[in-house]
Amino acid sequence: MDKTFAVLGALSGLVSVGAGAFGAHALKARLSPDLLVAFETGARYQMFHALALLGVALLAARVPGAALTWAGWLFVAGTLLFSGSLYALALTGVRALGAVTPVGGVAFLAGWLALALAAARG
Repeated sequence: MDKTFAVLGALSGLVSVGAGAFGAHALKARLSPDLLVAFETGARYQMFHALALLGVALLAARVPGAALTWAGWLFVAGTLLFSGSLYALALTGVRALGAVTPVGGVAFLAGWLALALAAARG
């Protein structure tokens, strides 16, 4: 599982950097300020959780167990739901997509809790 989370974390970091650059250069003149902020928030949180996934991958060799695996998958789900919904909202302007964002936020929170439990048990 450590290899899976390392690969997903690295790829997520790649996408985050690309999204940040895309937002800063290609979208700055095309999006309203509030939509640009939403897009940038998605990229920032994606990077935080790409790093968290790399941390999960590193810990997996030392702290085996279900809690760490849950943490990794919750970070993946959170990235898809939180950052993905913000990217989609910004690019389409469909405000209803913002309703998905809190679900991703809850996945992030649950991932951090699972990581804390794994660390405490390890």
